[in-house]
Parts: sequence; C-alpha cells; structure tokens
Amino acid sequence: MLQVEHLTIDFQDDKTEETLVHDFCLTMNPGEIIGLVGESGSGKTLTALSIAGLLKRSGMKKQGAIYFEDTDLLTCSRTDLRNLQGKEITMVFQEPMTSLNPLKKIGWQVEESLRIHTSLSKQERYQLAIESMKAVELKEAELIYHQYPHQLSGGMRQRIMIAAAMIMNPKLLIADEITTALDVTVQAQIIELLKKLNREKKTAILFISHDLSLVKRLCHRVLVMQQGNVVEENTSLEIFQNPKEEYTRQLIAAIPKFDKKRKELPEC
Repeated sequence: MLQVEHLTIDFQDDKTEETLVHDFCLTMNPGEIIGLVGESGSGKTLTALSIAGLLKRSGMKKQGAIYFEDTDLLTCSRTDLRNLQGKEITMVFQEPMTSLNPLKKIGWQVEESLRIHTSLSKQERYQLAIESMKAVELKEAELIYHQYPHQLSGGMRQRIMIAAAMIMNPKLLIADEITTALDVTVQAQIIELLKKLNREKKTAILFISHDLSLVKRLCHRVLVMQQGNVVEENTSLEIFQNPKEEYTRQLIAAIPKFDKKRKELPEC
C-alpha cells in the first residue's frame, strides 16, 4: 500500500543546507500498524508530513519516492495529492486545539472531508458525522455536534480529530504524537480506540511517538530513528525483547517502571 524509497529531506535557505532525514525506507501493508519512534528532532514528524503530502514544496529539498499504491506523492500534481488527502490518507496531530477552528462548531469540522470529497446532502453529512463520532466512543454525539472546541475536554477533542480523520474510511491514518498532551488514563483509551478502528475498519496506522510503552501496546512493527536515520527496524516483539542497537536499548531503558509490590502503611 505504501512504499517509501530512499527519502532524503534537506532544509535549504540562502546560506546553508542541512540534511534532516537520511535515506528513509518503509514498506507498509494494508491494515498494518507501524510505530515510528525516536527522541525529539530525530526526523519522525518530517517523515510523516512528507508521507501525508503536507511538507512545503519550497524550502525543503526532497529526494527519493513515496508511492501510495500507484501514485508518487513527491512528484504527483497538487490536484492528485488533494484527491488523496483527507480521503485515502489522513493525519491527526499532537494538540487538537491547534487543529480545530475555535470559531466553528464541532459537526462542521468533522464533516470537512465530506464537503471536499463528496456531493452528499447536508442531512447525509450530518448522519455520517454522528456515526463517526459514535465510532470513536463519544457519548451524546448529537449534543457535541453543536458544541465548540472549548466546551470539550482534551481527550474528547482528540477523539473529534480522529472522528474527522476516519469519516471517509481512509486506507492510512498517520497519528503524530496524538497522546502526548493527554493524561495516562486517556492515553490508554486512545490506544484501545486505535486498535478498535484498525480491527474494524482495516485502516493502516503510522503511529509516531517517543513513548515506547504505548508503541509496544499498539504496533506490529517498529522503526527507530536517530538524527534523521533509521537505526533499527523489526517486529515490535523483537525490538522490545532483543534490541540490537545501543540507542534502542537506551530508549527502552527510559520507559518508566513501576514497583507493583504492595507496601504496608506504617502503624499510627
């Protein structure tokens, strides 16, 4: 479904040129969940934006190829790219408040892809929006449809972004650090939601995160990035049980560990 071949991204200005992503390769099958991990500045988000077709064509020099089925996303026309964005390929970002328009009601924003890619009536769009919000386990979807982003919690807003991304039943969902701004309980709920959507909709998911504990629970395969390079790639099981690279071992060692032993309270 997705084939990234030797993707290299250089940042250019009048004086300097710096390579930010080096020779990145990825093969992704329908329905697969792949984790892209690494510390901040490792090139994860730049790679994801390139796959989504959201990286500026000016100021960034991109080499290689990104094939989504038969279309090279780096060289195709803007019209062909727009026909895929929001329909076949969707992306959810870290902070939903910067993605949602504070002046527009939730329902209008969930329906955006339907207005762009279909000729459905207002009532048909409404029904699909309600169904999509219910699919991401938002209670009282009919009420939320008429509310504004500031009236919802952070976890609810992230579910709204996922509902909007999934409304066209895309083949690929790119999730870029979507749990970072959420508390631990809501993080776990979002991970279970992604599992459910993958299971029921067969949507492939590219999950970008620096939180390896979440990656371990969700992903089938994992790519580890460091300073723009993929330093290790394997199944999730092998990455966590038998990491080959020192950098990967350091990331795994940084996963918080909790002492499950019960401690007796001192007597008063």
